[in-house]
Amino acid sequence: MEFLISTANAQAAGIGAGGSNMSQMLVMVALFGAFYFMLIRPQQKKAKEQRDMVSKLAAGDEVVTAGGILGRITAVGDTYLSVEVARDTTIQVQRYQVVQLLPKGTYKSA
Repeated sequence: MEFLISTANAQAAGIGAGGSNMSQMLVMVALFGAFYFMLIRPQQKKAKEQRDMVSKLAAGDEVVTAGGILGRITAVGDTYLSVEVARDTTIQVQRYQVVQLLPKGTYKSA
């Protein structure tokens, strides 16, 4: 069975085996920069837009909640909103559960 296993020859750790510490540091900085501009920065921008949208909610705005409920805001509190989802049917939701502000006239109450 030894003819199926090839022998591995170790290479001598000679010239050029270590590499430059400066080039390794440069690669790490480049990777961090790439992650920042491709992952972290867009996520922070989206979170800021969400905070701005939630802070500007007012009565009469038409919204979609995180649960997919569509309605019109009837009252605004510090933490909760009253959302009319049907005629004479109002629910309370947390402000931060609103994920989308719809253009006026999108929601037609039945």
